[in-house]
Amino acid sequence: MASVSWMTLMLLLITCRDSMHCDGLKVDPPDDLVISDLGHFGRLQISWSPPVGQISETECSHLYQLEYFNSYSDSWSAIRTFKRNYTAQFDLMKDVRVRVYTLLRGPCTNDTLIKSSSYTEVVQKPPSTGVGTPVQDFVCVYHNMKYVECNWGRSPKLPANSQQHLYFWHKELEQAEECPTYVKTGETRSGCNFTEISLPEFTDINFCVNGSSQEGPLKPAFVSLQIQNQVKPGTTEKLDLRTSPDAQLDLRWNSPAGRVPAHCLEWEVEHNQEGPDGKIVSQHILTNQKSLKLPSINDTQRDCFRVRSKLSKYCANKGFWSEWSPQTCQPEKREVASKPWDIVPVYVYIAFAILAILVLSLCVWAVLKVRSLRDGKKPDALLANLFARSSVFTVTDA
Repeated sequence: MASVSWMTLMLLLITCRDSMHCDGLKVDPPDDLVISDLGHFGRLQISWSPPVGQISETECSHLYQLEYFNSYSDSWSAIRTFKRNYTAQFDLMKDVRVRVYTLLRGPCTNDTLIKSSSYTEVVQKPPSTGVGTPVQDFVCVYHNMKYVECNWGRSPKLPANSQQHLYFWHKELEQAEECPTYVKTGETRSGCNFTEISLPEFTDINFCVNGSSQEGPLKPAFVSLQIQNQVKPGTTEKLDLRTSPDAQLDLRWNSPAGRVPAHCLEWEVEHNQEGPDGKIVSQHILTNQKSLKLPSINDTQRDCFRVRSKLSKYCANKGFWSEWSPQTCQPEKREVASKPWDIVPVYVYIAFAILAILVLSLCVWAVLKVRSLRDGKKPDALLANLFARSSVFTVTDA
């Protein structure tokens, strides 16, 4: 009988844990679950109230388990807290899903953690009001860790007379602020420059791009990011290319000037090999070093290099490649050998020109010769005419 009683007690405890009942004790989920938007563009406050039927045993502690869907990681996040409110970051362009359980543990539950069998849930849909569609291709770039510039594309469905605005918020601000300096394409706002404002790193910065038109408010777009993941390093200005004593190409370069840590950069080297026939073969090499050695195949090829950089995955979740450096080559200029069939026409042209000059000279000489002969015959003809007339006069007189 003692063994049966022990087994019964174990089953009772298991049943208490799984079904959330223990000697008639039942835990209800919280009430009045509310999601409040304080105008921080995605930083939402979640609050709830204890369940109406919550037991009042002071020897048991009341705990809450909050679960919310993190659309950035596409997974559920969960926290346990004694408080009745919590703040979390959400993507307002997607559904906001939150649910909360009640937990109870202490002497009243024989130190067994009891969880409410159901939960209270709220699902908040993204905003559906507004004219047109939200802005497209919103991108922020942290240029060489000096200043941030955000740009976006205008939706073709926006009214022609609309005006867009950018607002931003982070934890160091009491309330949202508007863009300090707008970037314009013609008369249309297409970006925001934060040169005059320093934005904090490793902090969620929330952006909202909305606007107005004669047809009504425009549909807003919400974006959250951390600027250390938006870095675009500066351009490497100069490459040093030499041939080492062991007949290898030795390429070296320096990190771009600025705040970007040199140890955080990874590099892409573009190597273009131009053969004697002018054909170019390209190769891309990734490296963490600021130097590269490659074998030099022969003296008839021309090797050209350029490099660019970005932050490695050990320093940032993502980033942008810098612009390509100026290209350096060895030899600097290729001496193109003249081909026989390229030289032959030159000699033909020269011979033809000489022949044309000779022919033209002969023609001029012949014309002058003929004229001189004609001029020499005219006096002889005059004398012959005079002689003939004289003879006629003499015969008449006789």
